[in-house]
Amino acid sequence: MGIGVVKENDNYIVIHKPAGLATQTAKMGEKDLVSEVKNYLAKKGQKNPYLAVINRLDQPVEGLVLLAKKESIARELSKQLTDNQINKYYYATVWGKLDKPSGVLEDYLLKDAKSNSSKVVNKGTQGAKLARLEYEVIAGNDKTDMLRVHLITGRHHQIRVQFANLGHPLLGDTKYGNVQSVAFSKEIGMRCIWLKAYHLSFRDPQTKEMVNIELDIK
Repeated sequence: MGIGVVKENDNYIVIHKPAGLATQTAKMGEKDLVSEVKNYLAKKGQKNPYLAVINRLDQPVEGLVLLAKKESIARELSKQLTDNQINKYYYATVWGKLDKPSGVLEDYLLKDAKSNSSKVVNKGTQGAKLARLEYEVIAGNDKTDMLRVHLITGRHHQIRVQFANLGHPLLGDTKYGNVQSVAFSKEIGMRCIWLKAYHLSFRDPQTKEMVNIELDIK
């Protein structure tokens, strides 16, 4: 199936999405996470299962994706996401050495649907949305830093764009990378973006208890 079921009940399912698999696509004949999960549920005897993606990951990104199995659950979880009540943590490796061991990045991002890209723009730019994240350096060498990132908002390509704008693009990112980061990524044979969504926490819409899920990603 190419996906891993991390947690499942009657209301939602949490999947470990591999890098390279789109969360959802309109391209004919191309596999995506939603179709794979529907196939998995169909094999369990659930006909025409309802699925709604709550947190979406870019196709090259690995990690946890939460999907609701009922419309009422989808509404509640989507509200939590909109209210920034779903905690999302990532591991990321960036090119270069950051000036500070920890910090907050706050920018305004503007999405260009035609090129499927986003960029940092000035506050007040029409269509721009506030993007905010926290980071801390947890490891590194003379050329790269590995970070733990708390994604507070969930904008299009947010982590990739904000660190690229800072001058530290993610390894393996050919869309937002610079000459040095792309060359180094090729040198070490990196074929996907080094960005892993490893932790997800949310409030169970039915029990109201906090659910904490974490992957052990090497």
